[in-house]
Order: sequence, then C-alpha cells, then structure tokens
Amino acid sequence: MTDFQKYIQRYLDQIPSKDWLAELTKSEDKTIGIFSNLTEEQSKFAYDEGKWTLKGVLLHLADTERVFQYRILAFARGEKANLPGFDENEYADHSHANERSLESLVEEYKLVRASSKILLETMNSSALQNTGIANGHEISVETIGKLIIGHNYHHVNIIEERYLSKLGWM
Repeated sequence: MTDFQKYIQRYLDQIPSKDWLAELTKSEDKTIGIFSNLTEEQSKFAYDEGKWTLKGVLLHLADTERVFQYRILAFARGEKANLPGFDENEYADHSHANERSLESLVEEYKLVRASSKILLETMNSSALQNTGIANGHEISVETIGKLIIGHNYHHVNIIEERYLSKLGWM
C-alpha cells in the first residue's frame, strides 16, 4: 500500500456502513446536529492556539467538499489533466469564516452537501468507476465520493473529542 493509499484509507475507514450514498445524509445530519446546537459565541471556540475555530472547521468541510465535487465532475466526464492539490491551511487562512454568522455557514454547508448528493446519486455506475489524476495520484470518482463522507466523519470526531468534550457541550 502506498503512502497515498494509507492517507486516504484513514478517511475511508471512518465510514460506518457499506451504503456510502446513504452516509452522505447521515454525516450531514450529524454535522448539522452539532452546529445547530452551538451558540454564535461557542462557534468561535478553538481548542488550542493556532487551531481552527468551529466556524473554521465547518467552512473547511464545505471548501473541501467543493474541491472534491470538481474532481468528481471532471473525472466522471473524462478529464485527463492532472488536477492540482490544495493547501487546506492556506484555504482556511483566507476563508474569513470567523467574520461570518454561524447560520450562514450552516446554510452553506447544507447547500454544498445537497449539491454533492445530486451529483453522486445521479451518476451511473460506469462514471463512478472512472479515474483521474489529482495531486499526482490516480483516484476513482467513487473513492472521491467516499472521501467526502470519511473526511466529514473525521472532522466530526475531532469536534466531539477536542472541542465539545473539553467544554462539556456533549
């Protein structure tokens, strides 16, 4: 197994069931459940110096999902170019998440997820098996779809372990 395969496997291992398309909704529900119970003040919390606030984490989820959506669309449609990677910290540094209302970030997350659902649920099985090159690594459309979910669960787990549990919000 390559380092890249190990890297993505840690996200794929987060998906609790084999029905990954159903997990799009389940992971969304869990995420919305967490963020809908936060106050505006709580959403500005970061568990340590230099870590993202909860608002920053939520916008990171939406930003990453958008990048994954583009890769899904491109590879499903036969794109042959090597699509670039992205620096999540650089994106976060320029997101201005903390200047936005929690409500607007939750709404954005919901809209991005709705777009992912439509994109993936309407794709035929042959398109899901298409592959392309992203950040120098070959990956299938289906695997990227699963990464949306696994990445989301990864961050939900971090939120529960490092943000909510430390403050007694769970």
